[in-house]
Amino acid sequence: MEAGAGTVVARRSRLARVTLVMVGAGVLGACIGAAAHFALGASPSASIVSERYGLEGQAAWAAGTRAAPAIDTLVDQTGHPFALASLRGHPIALAFFDSHCNQECPLEGHELAAAESSLPSAQRPILVAVSVNPLDTPASAAKAARAWGLAAVAPWHWLMGSRAKLAPIWRKYDIYVGRPVNGDIPHTEALILIDRSGYERSAYLYPFGQQFVSHDLGVLGQEGRS
Repeated sequence: MEAGAGTVVARRSRLARVTLVMVGAGVLGACIGAAAHFALGASPSASIVSERYGLEGQAAWAAGTRAAPAIDTLVDQTGHPFALASLRGHPIALAFFDSHCNQECPLEGHELAAAESSLPSAQRPILVAVSVNPLDTPASAAKAARAWGLAAVAPWHWLMGSRAKLAPIWRKYDIYVGRPVNGDIPHTEALILIDRSGYERSAYLYPFGQQFVSHDLGVLGQEGRS
């Protein structure tokens, strides 16, 4: 792949996940919050996989084939230790946010909140937001969750810690996190949907179509229910 002058291209891949990370001067000026975009149509195989499993994600996986990496070394906004495994039995929307972001994180948060709101309460996932900013605090997380509409639709956990504690989680999920630029942290704006059994099923990079996320959440919300 060729990069034009002034464009930095970083590629991140983990098995079937296809991630194109593209940050350049023009991109930074328009949407500095996103260091990566999951290119729709960039991977024909991802489209085929999504159709096969009845999911609309830019990448999707069959039930029971892709366990979500453990998250058990961080605390949430209440200050209590958090374990992703403790949410078994519930669908999960896993995102990577900066509560101080003024660019794409708020946009993604609003889109995710709208996608959740379109579903019956019983089908809405628990939100798990992994911070990409070590300066996130319980107060800033709560403010962002309220402002972006996330706090009102379903239970949520905003996981935070030092960079040393956050970085291993970023690596497990192939999340690129750069250094601050003009006050915002460029990072992979990933959304990963996890089923009730703890398996990754569908993944998106922002910007995504709200209707597709709603569809996948509806599928996962119905699975495992009598």
